[in-house]
Amino acid sequence: MAKIKVTQVKSQIRRPQNQKRTLEALGLRKLNQVVEHEATPAILGMVNTVKHLISVEEVK
Repeated sequence: MAKIKVTQVKSQIRRPQNQKRTLEALGLRKLNQVVEHEATPAILGMVNTVKHLISVEEVK
């Protein structure tokens, strides 16, 4: 399965609670923190929820 690299590029301050919880579920707690995940439908759904706060790139 493909892997993706997720980087938080915007702050979670003044965001709705569901977006804060989604970032935490992805493992992102600090600005510019990078995590890798498998590209499962659940992870891709979470990425879509906070797409305006993160950047995503595919890992080969």
